[in-house]
Order: sequence, then C-alpha cells, then structure tokens
Amino acid sequence: MIGRLTGLLAAKQPPQILLDVGGVGYEVDVPMSSFYHLPALGERVSLVTHLVVREDAQQLFGFLSEKERAAFRELIRITGIGPKLALSVLSGMNVDELAQCVALQDAARLTRVPGIGRKTAERLLLELKGKLADALPGGGAPAAGGVATDALHALLALGYAEKEALPALKQLPEGLSLEEAIRQALKLLAKK
Repeated sequence: MIGRLTGLLAAKQPPQILLDVGGVGYEVDVPMSSFYHLPALGERVSLVTHLVVREDAQQLFGFLSEKERAAFRELIRITGIGPKLALSVLSGMNVDELAQCVALQDAARLTRVPGIGRKTAERLLLELKGKLADALPGGGAPAAGGVATDALHALLALGYAEKEALPALKQLPEGLSLEEAIRQALKLLAKK
C-alpha cells in the first residue's frame, strides 16, 4: 500500500495532480480542500495517500493532512459511498465543517454537496455520528440535537453567520435552557 508520497508537483488539473517522485509520475486525485493549498508547480509537496485497488483500476487519493485522510476513510466505509463521492464531500466542505455538520445533524448542509441527496445525507449523519469529533477544534461541537441545535438555528435566523455562532455555542456550559443558551450566546457575540 502506498501511504505517503513526497515529490515535485508536475501538473494540476482539478481534482487530479501529477506528482513526480524520483522520476516516476503518480496521478493522484485530491479533494478541493487540499487542492487549494497546494504549492506552485515545480515545488515540493508531501501527501498522505489512500490506494483503492479494483478489478479494472487502481486509484490513488492524496491529502495534505492525516485528518483529511481519516475522514475520507470513514466516508468510504459507509455503504453506497465510494471514493469519488467521498472526495466530493471533502471538496464541498473541509473536515472541521463536516464534523460540525455531523455533530449538529445538519442534513440540509450536506445536500448542498453535489451527488448527495436527502437519504444519503441522513445515512452519512447516522453512520458518522461520534466518529469525527476529534476533528473539531477545541475538542468537539455543541452536543447534537436539542438545545444546541435550536440555539444555532435561532442565531442563524437572527442573522449571525455559522462561523460566528458555533464558537459562541461551544463556550456555553451544559444544561442551559434554550432561552438562556441564546441569551448567553448573544452576550458572547456582542463582545466581539
């Protein structure tokens, strides 16, 4: 199994790159989350990889971080999610966003990824629940369901961006009522 490649970036054609490793060119598919952070052509790059061997093809998938590869591997373990669809999910959102989406059980956000319908999104949320928590900065998102989800939706309805609302909700203590969670989150957001 090819676990890591380090070489010169010879070509970039989304979602595929050509990596020259000691004179051998490897065609590697990468998610857009990694693609956007690749260096210029001719520069040195190191990717962690996942090799998929099939009867009719061998495909190499590359990632700039171990966290991305771990998320990719979790995704392809789900029935009906192949490597291309997993790559599409990681191209539509980074690992932290996916982990937040799973923690908040936000199927609507997943359906915005091309190739993901409502049923597939719900299956992804069910199967990934509790498996991506380590990917979240600060050790985890607010608990799924109940007060955290309702408070997030309330803050979004008030016009706050999700990137503002989630960090505020993570700072709240456990066991608050919905009204108190919203009130304290608004206080935190007002300080910024």
